[in-house]
Amino acid sequence: MGRLLSNPDQALLLQIANIFNASAAKLGVVESCTGGGLGAALTSIAGSSDWFEGGLITYSNKVKMKSVYVRESTLEQHGAVSEECVKEMANGGMIALGVDCCLSVSGIAGPGGGSASKPVGTVWFGLAVRYKSIEAFHHVFEGDREAVRQQAVQAGLTILSKVSLKKAV
Repeated sequence: MGRLLSNPDQALLLQIANIFNASAAKLGVVESCTGGGLGAALTSIAGSSDWFEGGLITYSNKVKMKSVYVRESTLEQHGAVSEECVKEMANGGMIALGVDCCLSVSGIAGPGGGSASKPVGTVWFGLAVRYKSIEAFHHVFEGDREAVRQQAVQAGLTILSKVSLKKAV
């Protein structure tokens, strides 16, 4: 666990803080495979309470359905590690946490659980921004369980560092 939380990219964190502070927007996260790593990284900088509202760890499908409104049919048809699921997680997290932006993450960190279509290292991210469409991002990371989780946290921070919070006109 030490590696997951060690040395989050300070430049990315400051960029995220600037984006959210400048727009007075609130951020939340819904995590599965990272197990709280994103929230830990985001709260590692002073002042994060000004823009980071909180996070949910929705590791099981049951909690995904109850906490962030992922539909059972989505899980049955596409699985928890899918574009469809992370989009529902992000949207549901935005509602449940009452935030302007929510990033979700679900993946297969390994060492087991992978398949030919979803190998170990497969990670999906969902990004919901109020007044905008919901986006999804897909990565396949290399390495052991801890390396996959660490890379997922870094990728999540990178996604957040590029978010646009301007209202669609």
